[in-house]
Amino acid sequence: MFQIFTDTSANIPTADCRAQNIQVIPLYYYIDEEEHTCLDTDAFDGASYYAAIAGGKQVTTSQITPGHFVEAFEPHLAAGEDILYVAMAQRISGSYDSAMNAAEMLAEKYPERQIAVINTKGAGLGEGIPTLEAARCRDAGMDFAQTVAQVERCVRYIYQIFTVDDLNYLGRTGRCSNFTAFFGSALNIKPLLKGSDDGVIVTFEKARGRKKAIKMIVEHYAEAVDHPENQTIYISHANCPDDAEALAAQLREAKAPREVRIIMHEPVTGAHIGPGSLALFFISGHNRDTGKDDFGYWA
Repeated sequence: MFQIFTDTSANIPTADCRAQNIQVIPLYYYIDEEEHTCLDTDAFDGASYYAAIAGGKQVTTSQITPGHFVEAFEPHLAAGEDILYVAMAQRISGSYDSAMNAAEMLAEKYPERQIAVINTKGAGLGEGIPTLEAARCRDAGMDFAQTVAQVERCVRYIYQIFTVDDLNYLGRTGRCSNFTAFFGSALNIKPLLKGSDDGVIVTFEKARGRKKAIKMIVEHYAEAVDHPENQTIYISHANCPDDAEALAAQLREAKAPREVRIIMHEPVTGAHIGPGSLALFFISGHNRDTGKDDFGYWA
C-alpha cells in the first residue's frame, strides 16, 4: 500500500483530493503578517484575494519545511504504507529539496519503506495533473514502482502555457528566468510564458493585447496536444473568469478535449504570477527529456 501526497500548489480541487485519497500538504502565504493556507478550495475567495493584490496588497509566501514533511509522512510510514510525493518544480520552490531531506531522514528510521519524491518541473496543474495520474494508476491496481514510473512518464509530456497582465510579479521574485525579454506594459504587450523543459518559467512569445494572447495560446495547444479526446485539460485563472471561458470555447473549437475544467488559481503561486493571469495545462506529444515528439503516452 502507498499514500499519494502533493501540496496546495497542485491546485487540485479539494473535493477531488478527498474523493481520490490524495493527501495535501499546505504551502503558506501571509497578508499583513497573518498566516493563511488554502486547504479548502471552496472557501478560497479568489476574486477578493486577487483584487486586493491588484490594489497594492503585499503577499509573501514560504516553502514547506523538512519538519512539515516528516510530520505528514511519518504516520503513514509507521502504518506500513509507502509514500509518493508529487512536488512543484525544484527550480521554482525549495519544497522539493525539503521533501528530499525529509525522505532521507525517514529512510533511516523506516528502511523497509519506500519514499519517492517526483520533481514535476511545473506548478499549478502542471503539478496537479501528474498527481491525478498517480491516483489513477493506484486505483487501477498498479503497484508503487509502476505508479512512480507512469507519473514520471506523465511529467515528461506536460505542457504548461500562460499569460500574465504584469510581469513585475514574476520578476520581483526571480520566478521568470528572462524577465525583461518582452516587458512592455505601456504598449499593451502581453507575454506568453511556459514551463521550460528543465523546470523554469520562460517568456517565449509576445502578443499585442489580451485577445491575441488567448488566440496564440489556442494555436500552441492545437499544435502540441495529442489525443485531446482522451484528456481532461485544465485552465486556471487569477480572477479573470470571462477570459477563462473565452479560452475554453476556443479550445473546444480548435481541438475538442474530452473535458475542460476551469479553476481559480490557488493563492501561493498566484501571488507570484499576479492578478489577471491565465494558464492552460495539458499533455502534449513533446518529451521534455529527449526533446523529441515521441508521444505514445496513451498507448
